[in-house]
Amino acid sequence: MTPKQKRKARGSKPSPPAGQRRTTRTVTEFDPNGIEVTHHRTVDTLGLMLRSGAITPAMHDAARDFQAAFTIACFDSMPRSNLMLMARPAPGRYRPADFTDTQIAARERVAKALDALGGHGSPAGSCVWHVVGMQTSIREWALRRGWSGRPVRQESAQGILLAALGVLMKHYGIRETDPR
Repeated sequence: MTPKQKRKARGSKPSPPAGQRRTTRTVTEFDPNGIEVTHHRTVDTLGLMLRSGAITPAMHDAARDFQAAFTIACFDSMPRSNLMLMARPAPGRYRPADFTDTQIAARERVAKALDALGGHGSPAGSCVWHVVGMQTSIREWALRRGWSGRPVRQESAQGILLAALGVLMKHYGIRETDPR
């Protein structure tokens, strides 16, 4: 029996090509009471690219450094429940006193990295902000945001991300350990 026939017999589909993977996966389980529960899992785009060989470990490390600074700087869009904000008169407004020194340093690190990429309005800066920082998929950035609001082909978007990760590698002083 061929692999294709085996998949058909099991009722499973082959995984889509790397460029067509979705950013979330649905996992259905049963809880202890026997009730079916559906969980949505986020797919790690950078991890997938590393495993497929599209990016090097050094590029992956540079992306993770940027992602960590982005998260510490509170630029990500993850909702938070901060009970301290409920007592303030103007919720949603940030004052410089609201940030810790670590958050301010992380914001400066993100700003310097974006400057090295050509600024937030450049293709590389926009791609890294949305794909690495905000953790949207390359496909979503290419179709919805693109560069300066113009859609970009997905293949071009991957090339933009690869080039940007190479620049981030140099900016952070990360060296390639294994030559290709």
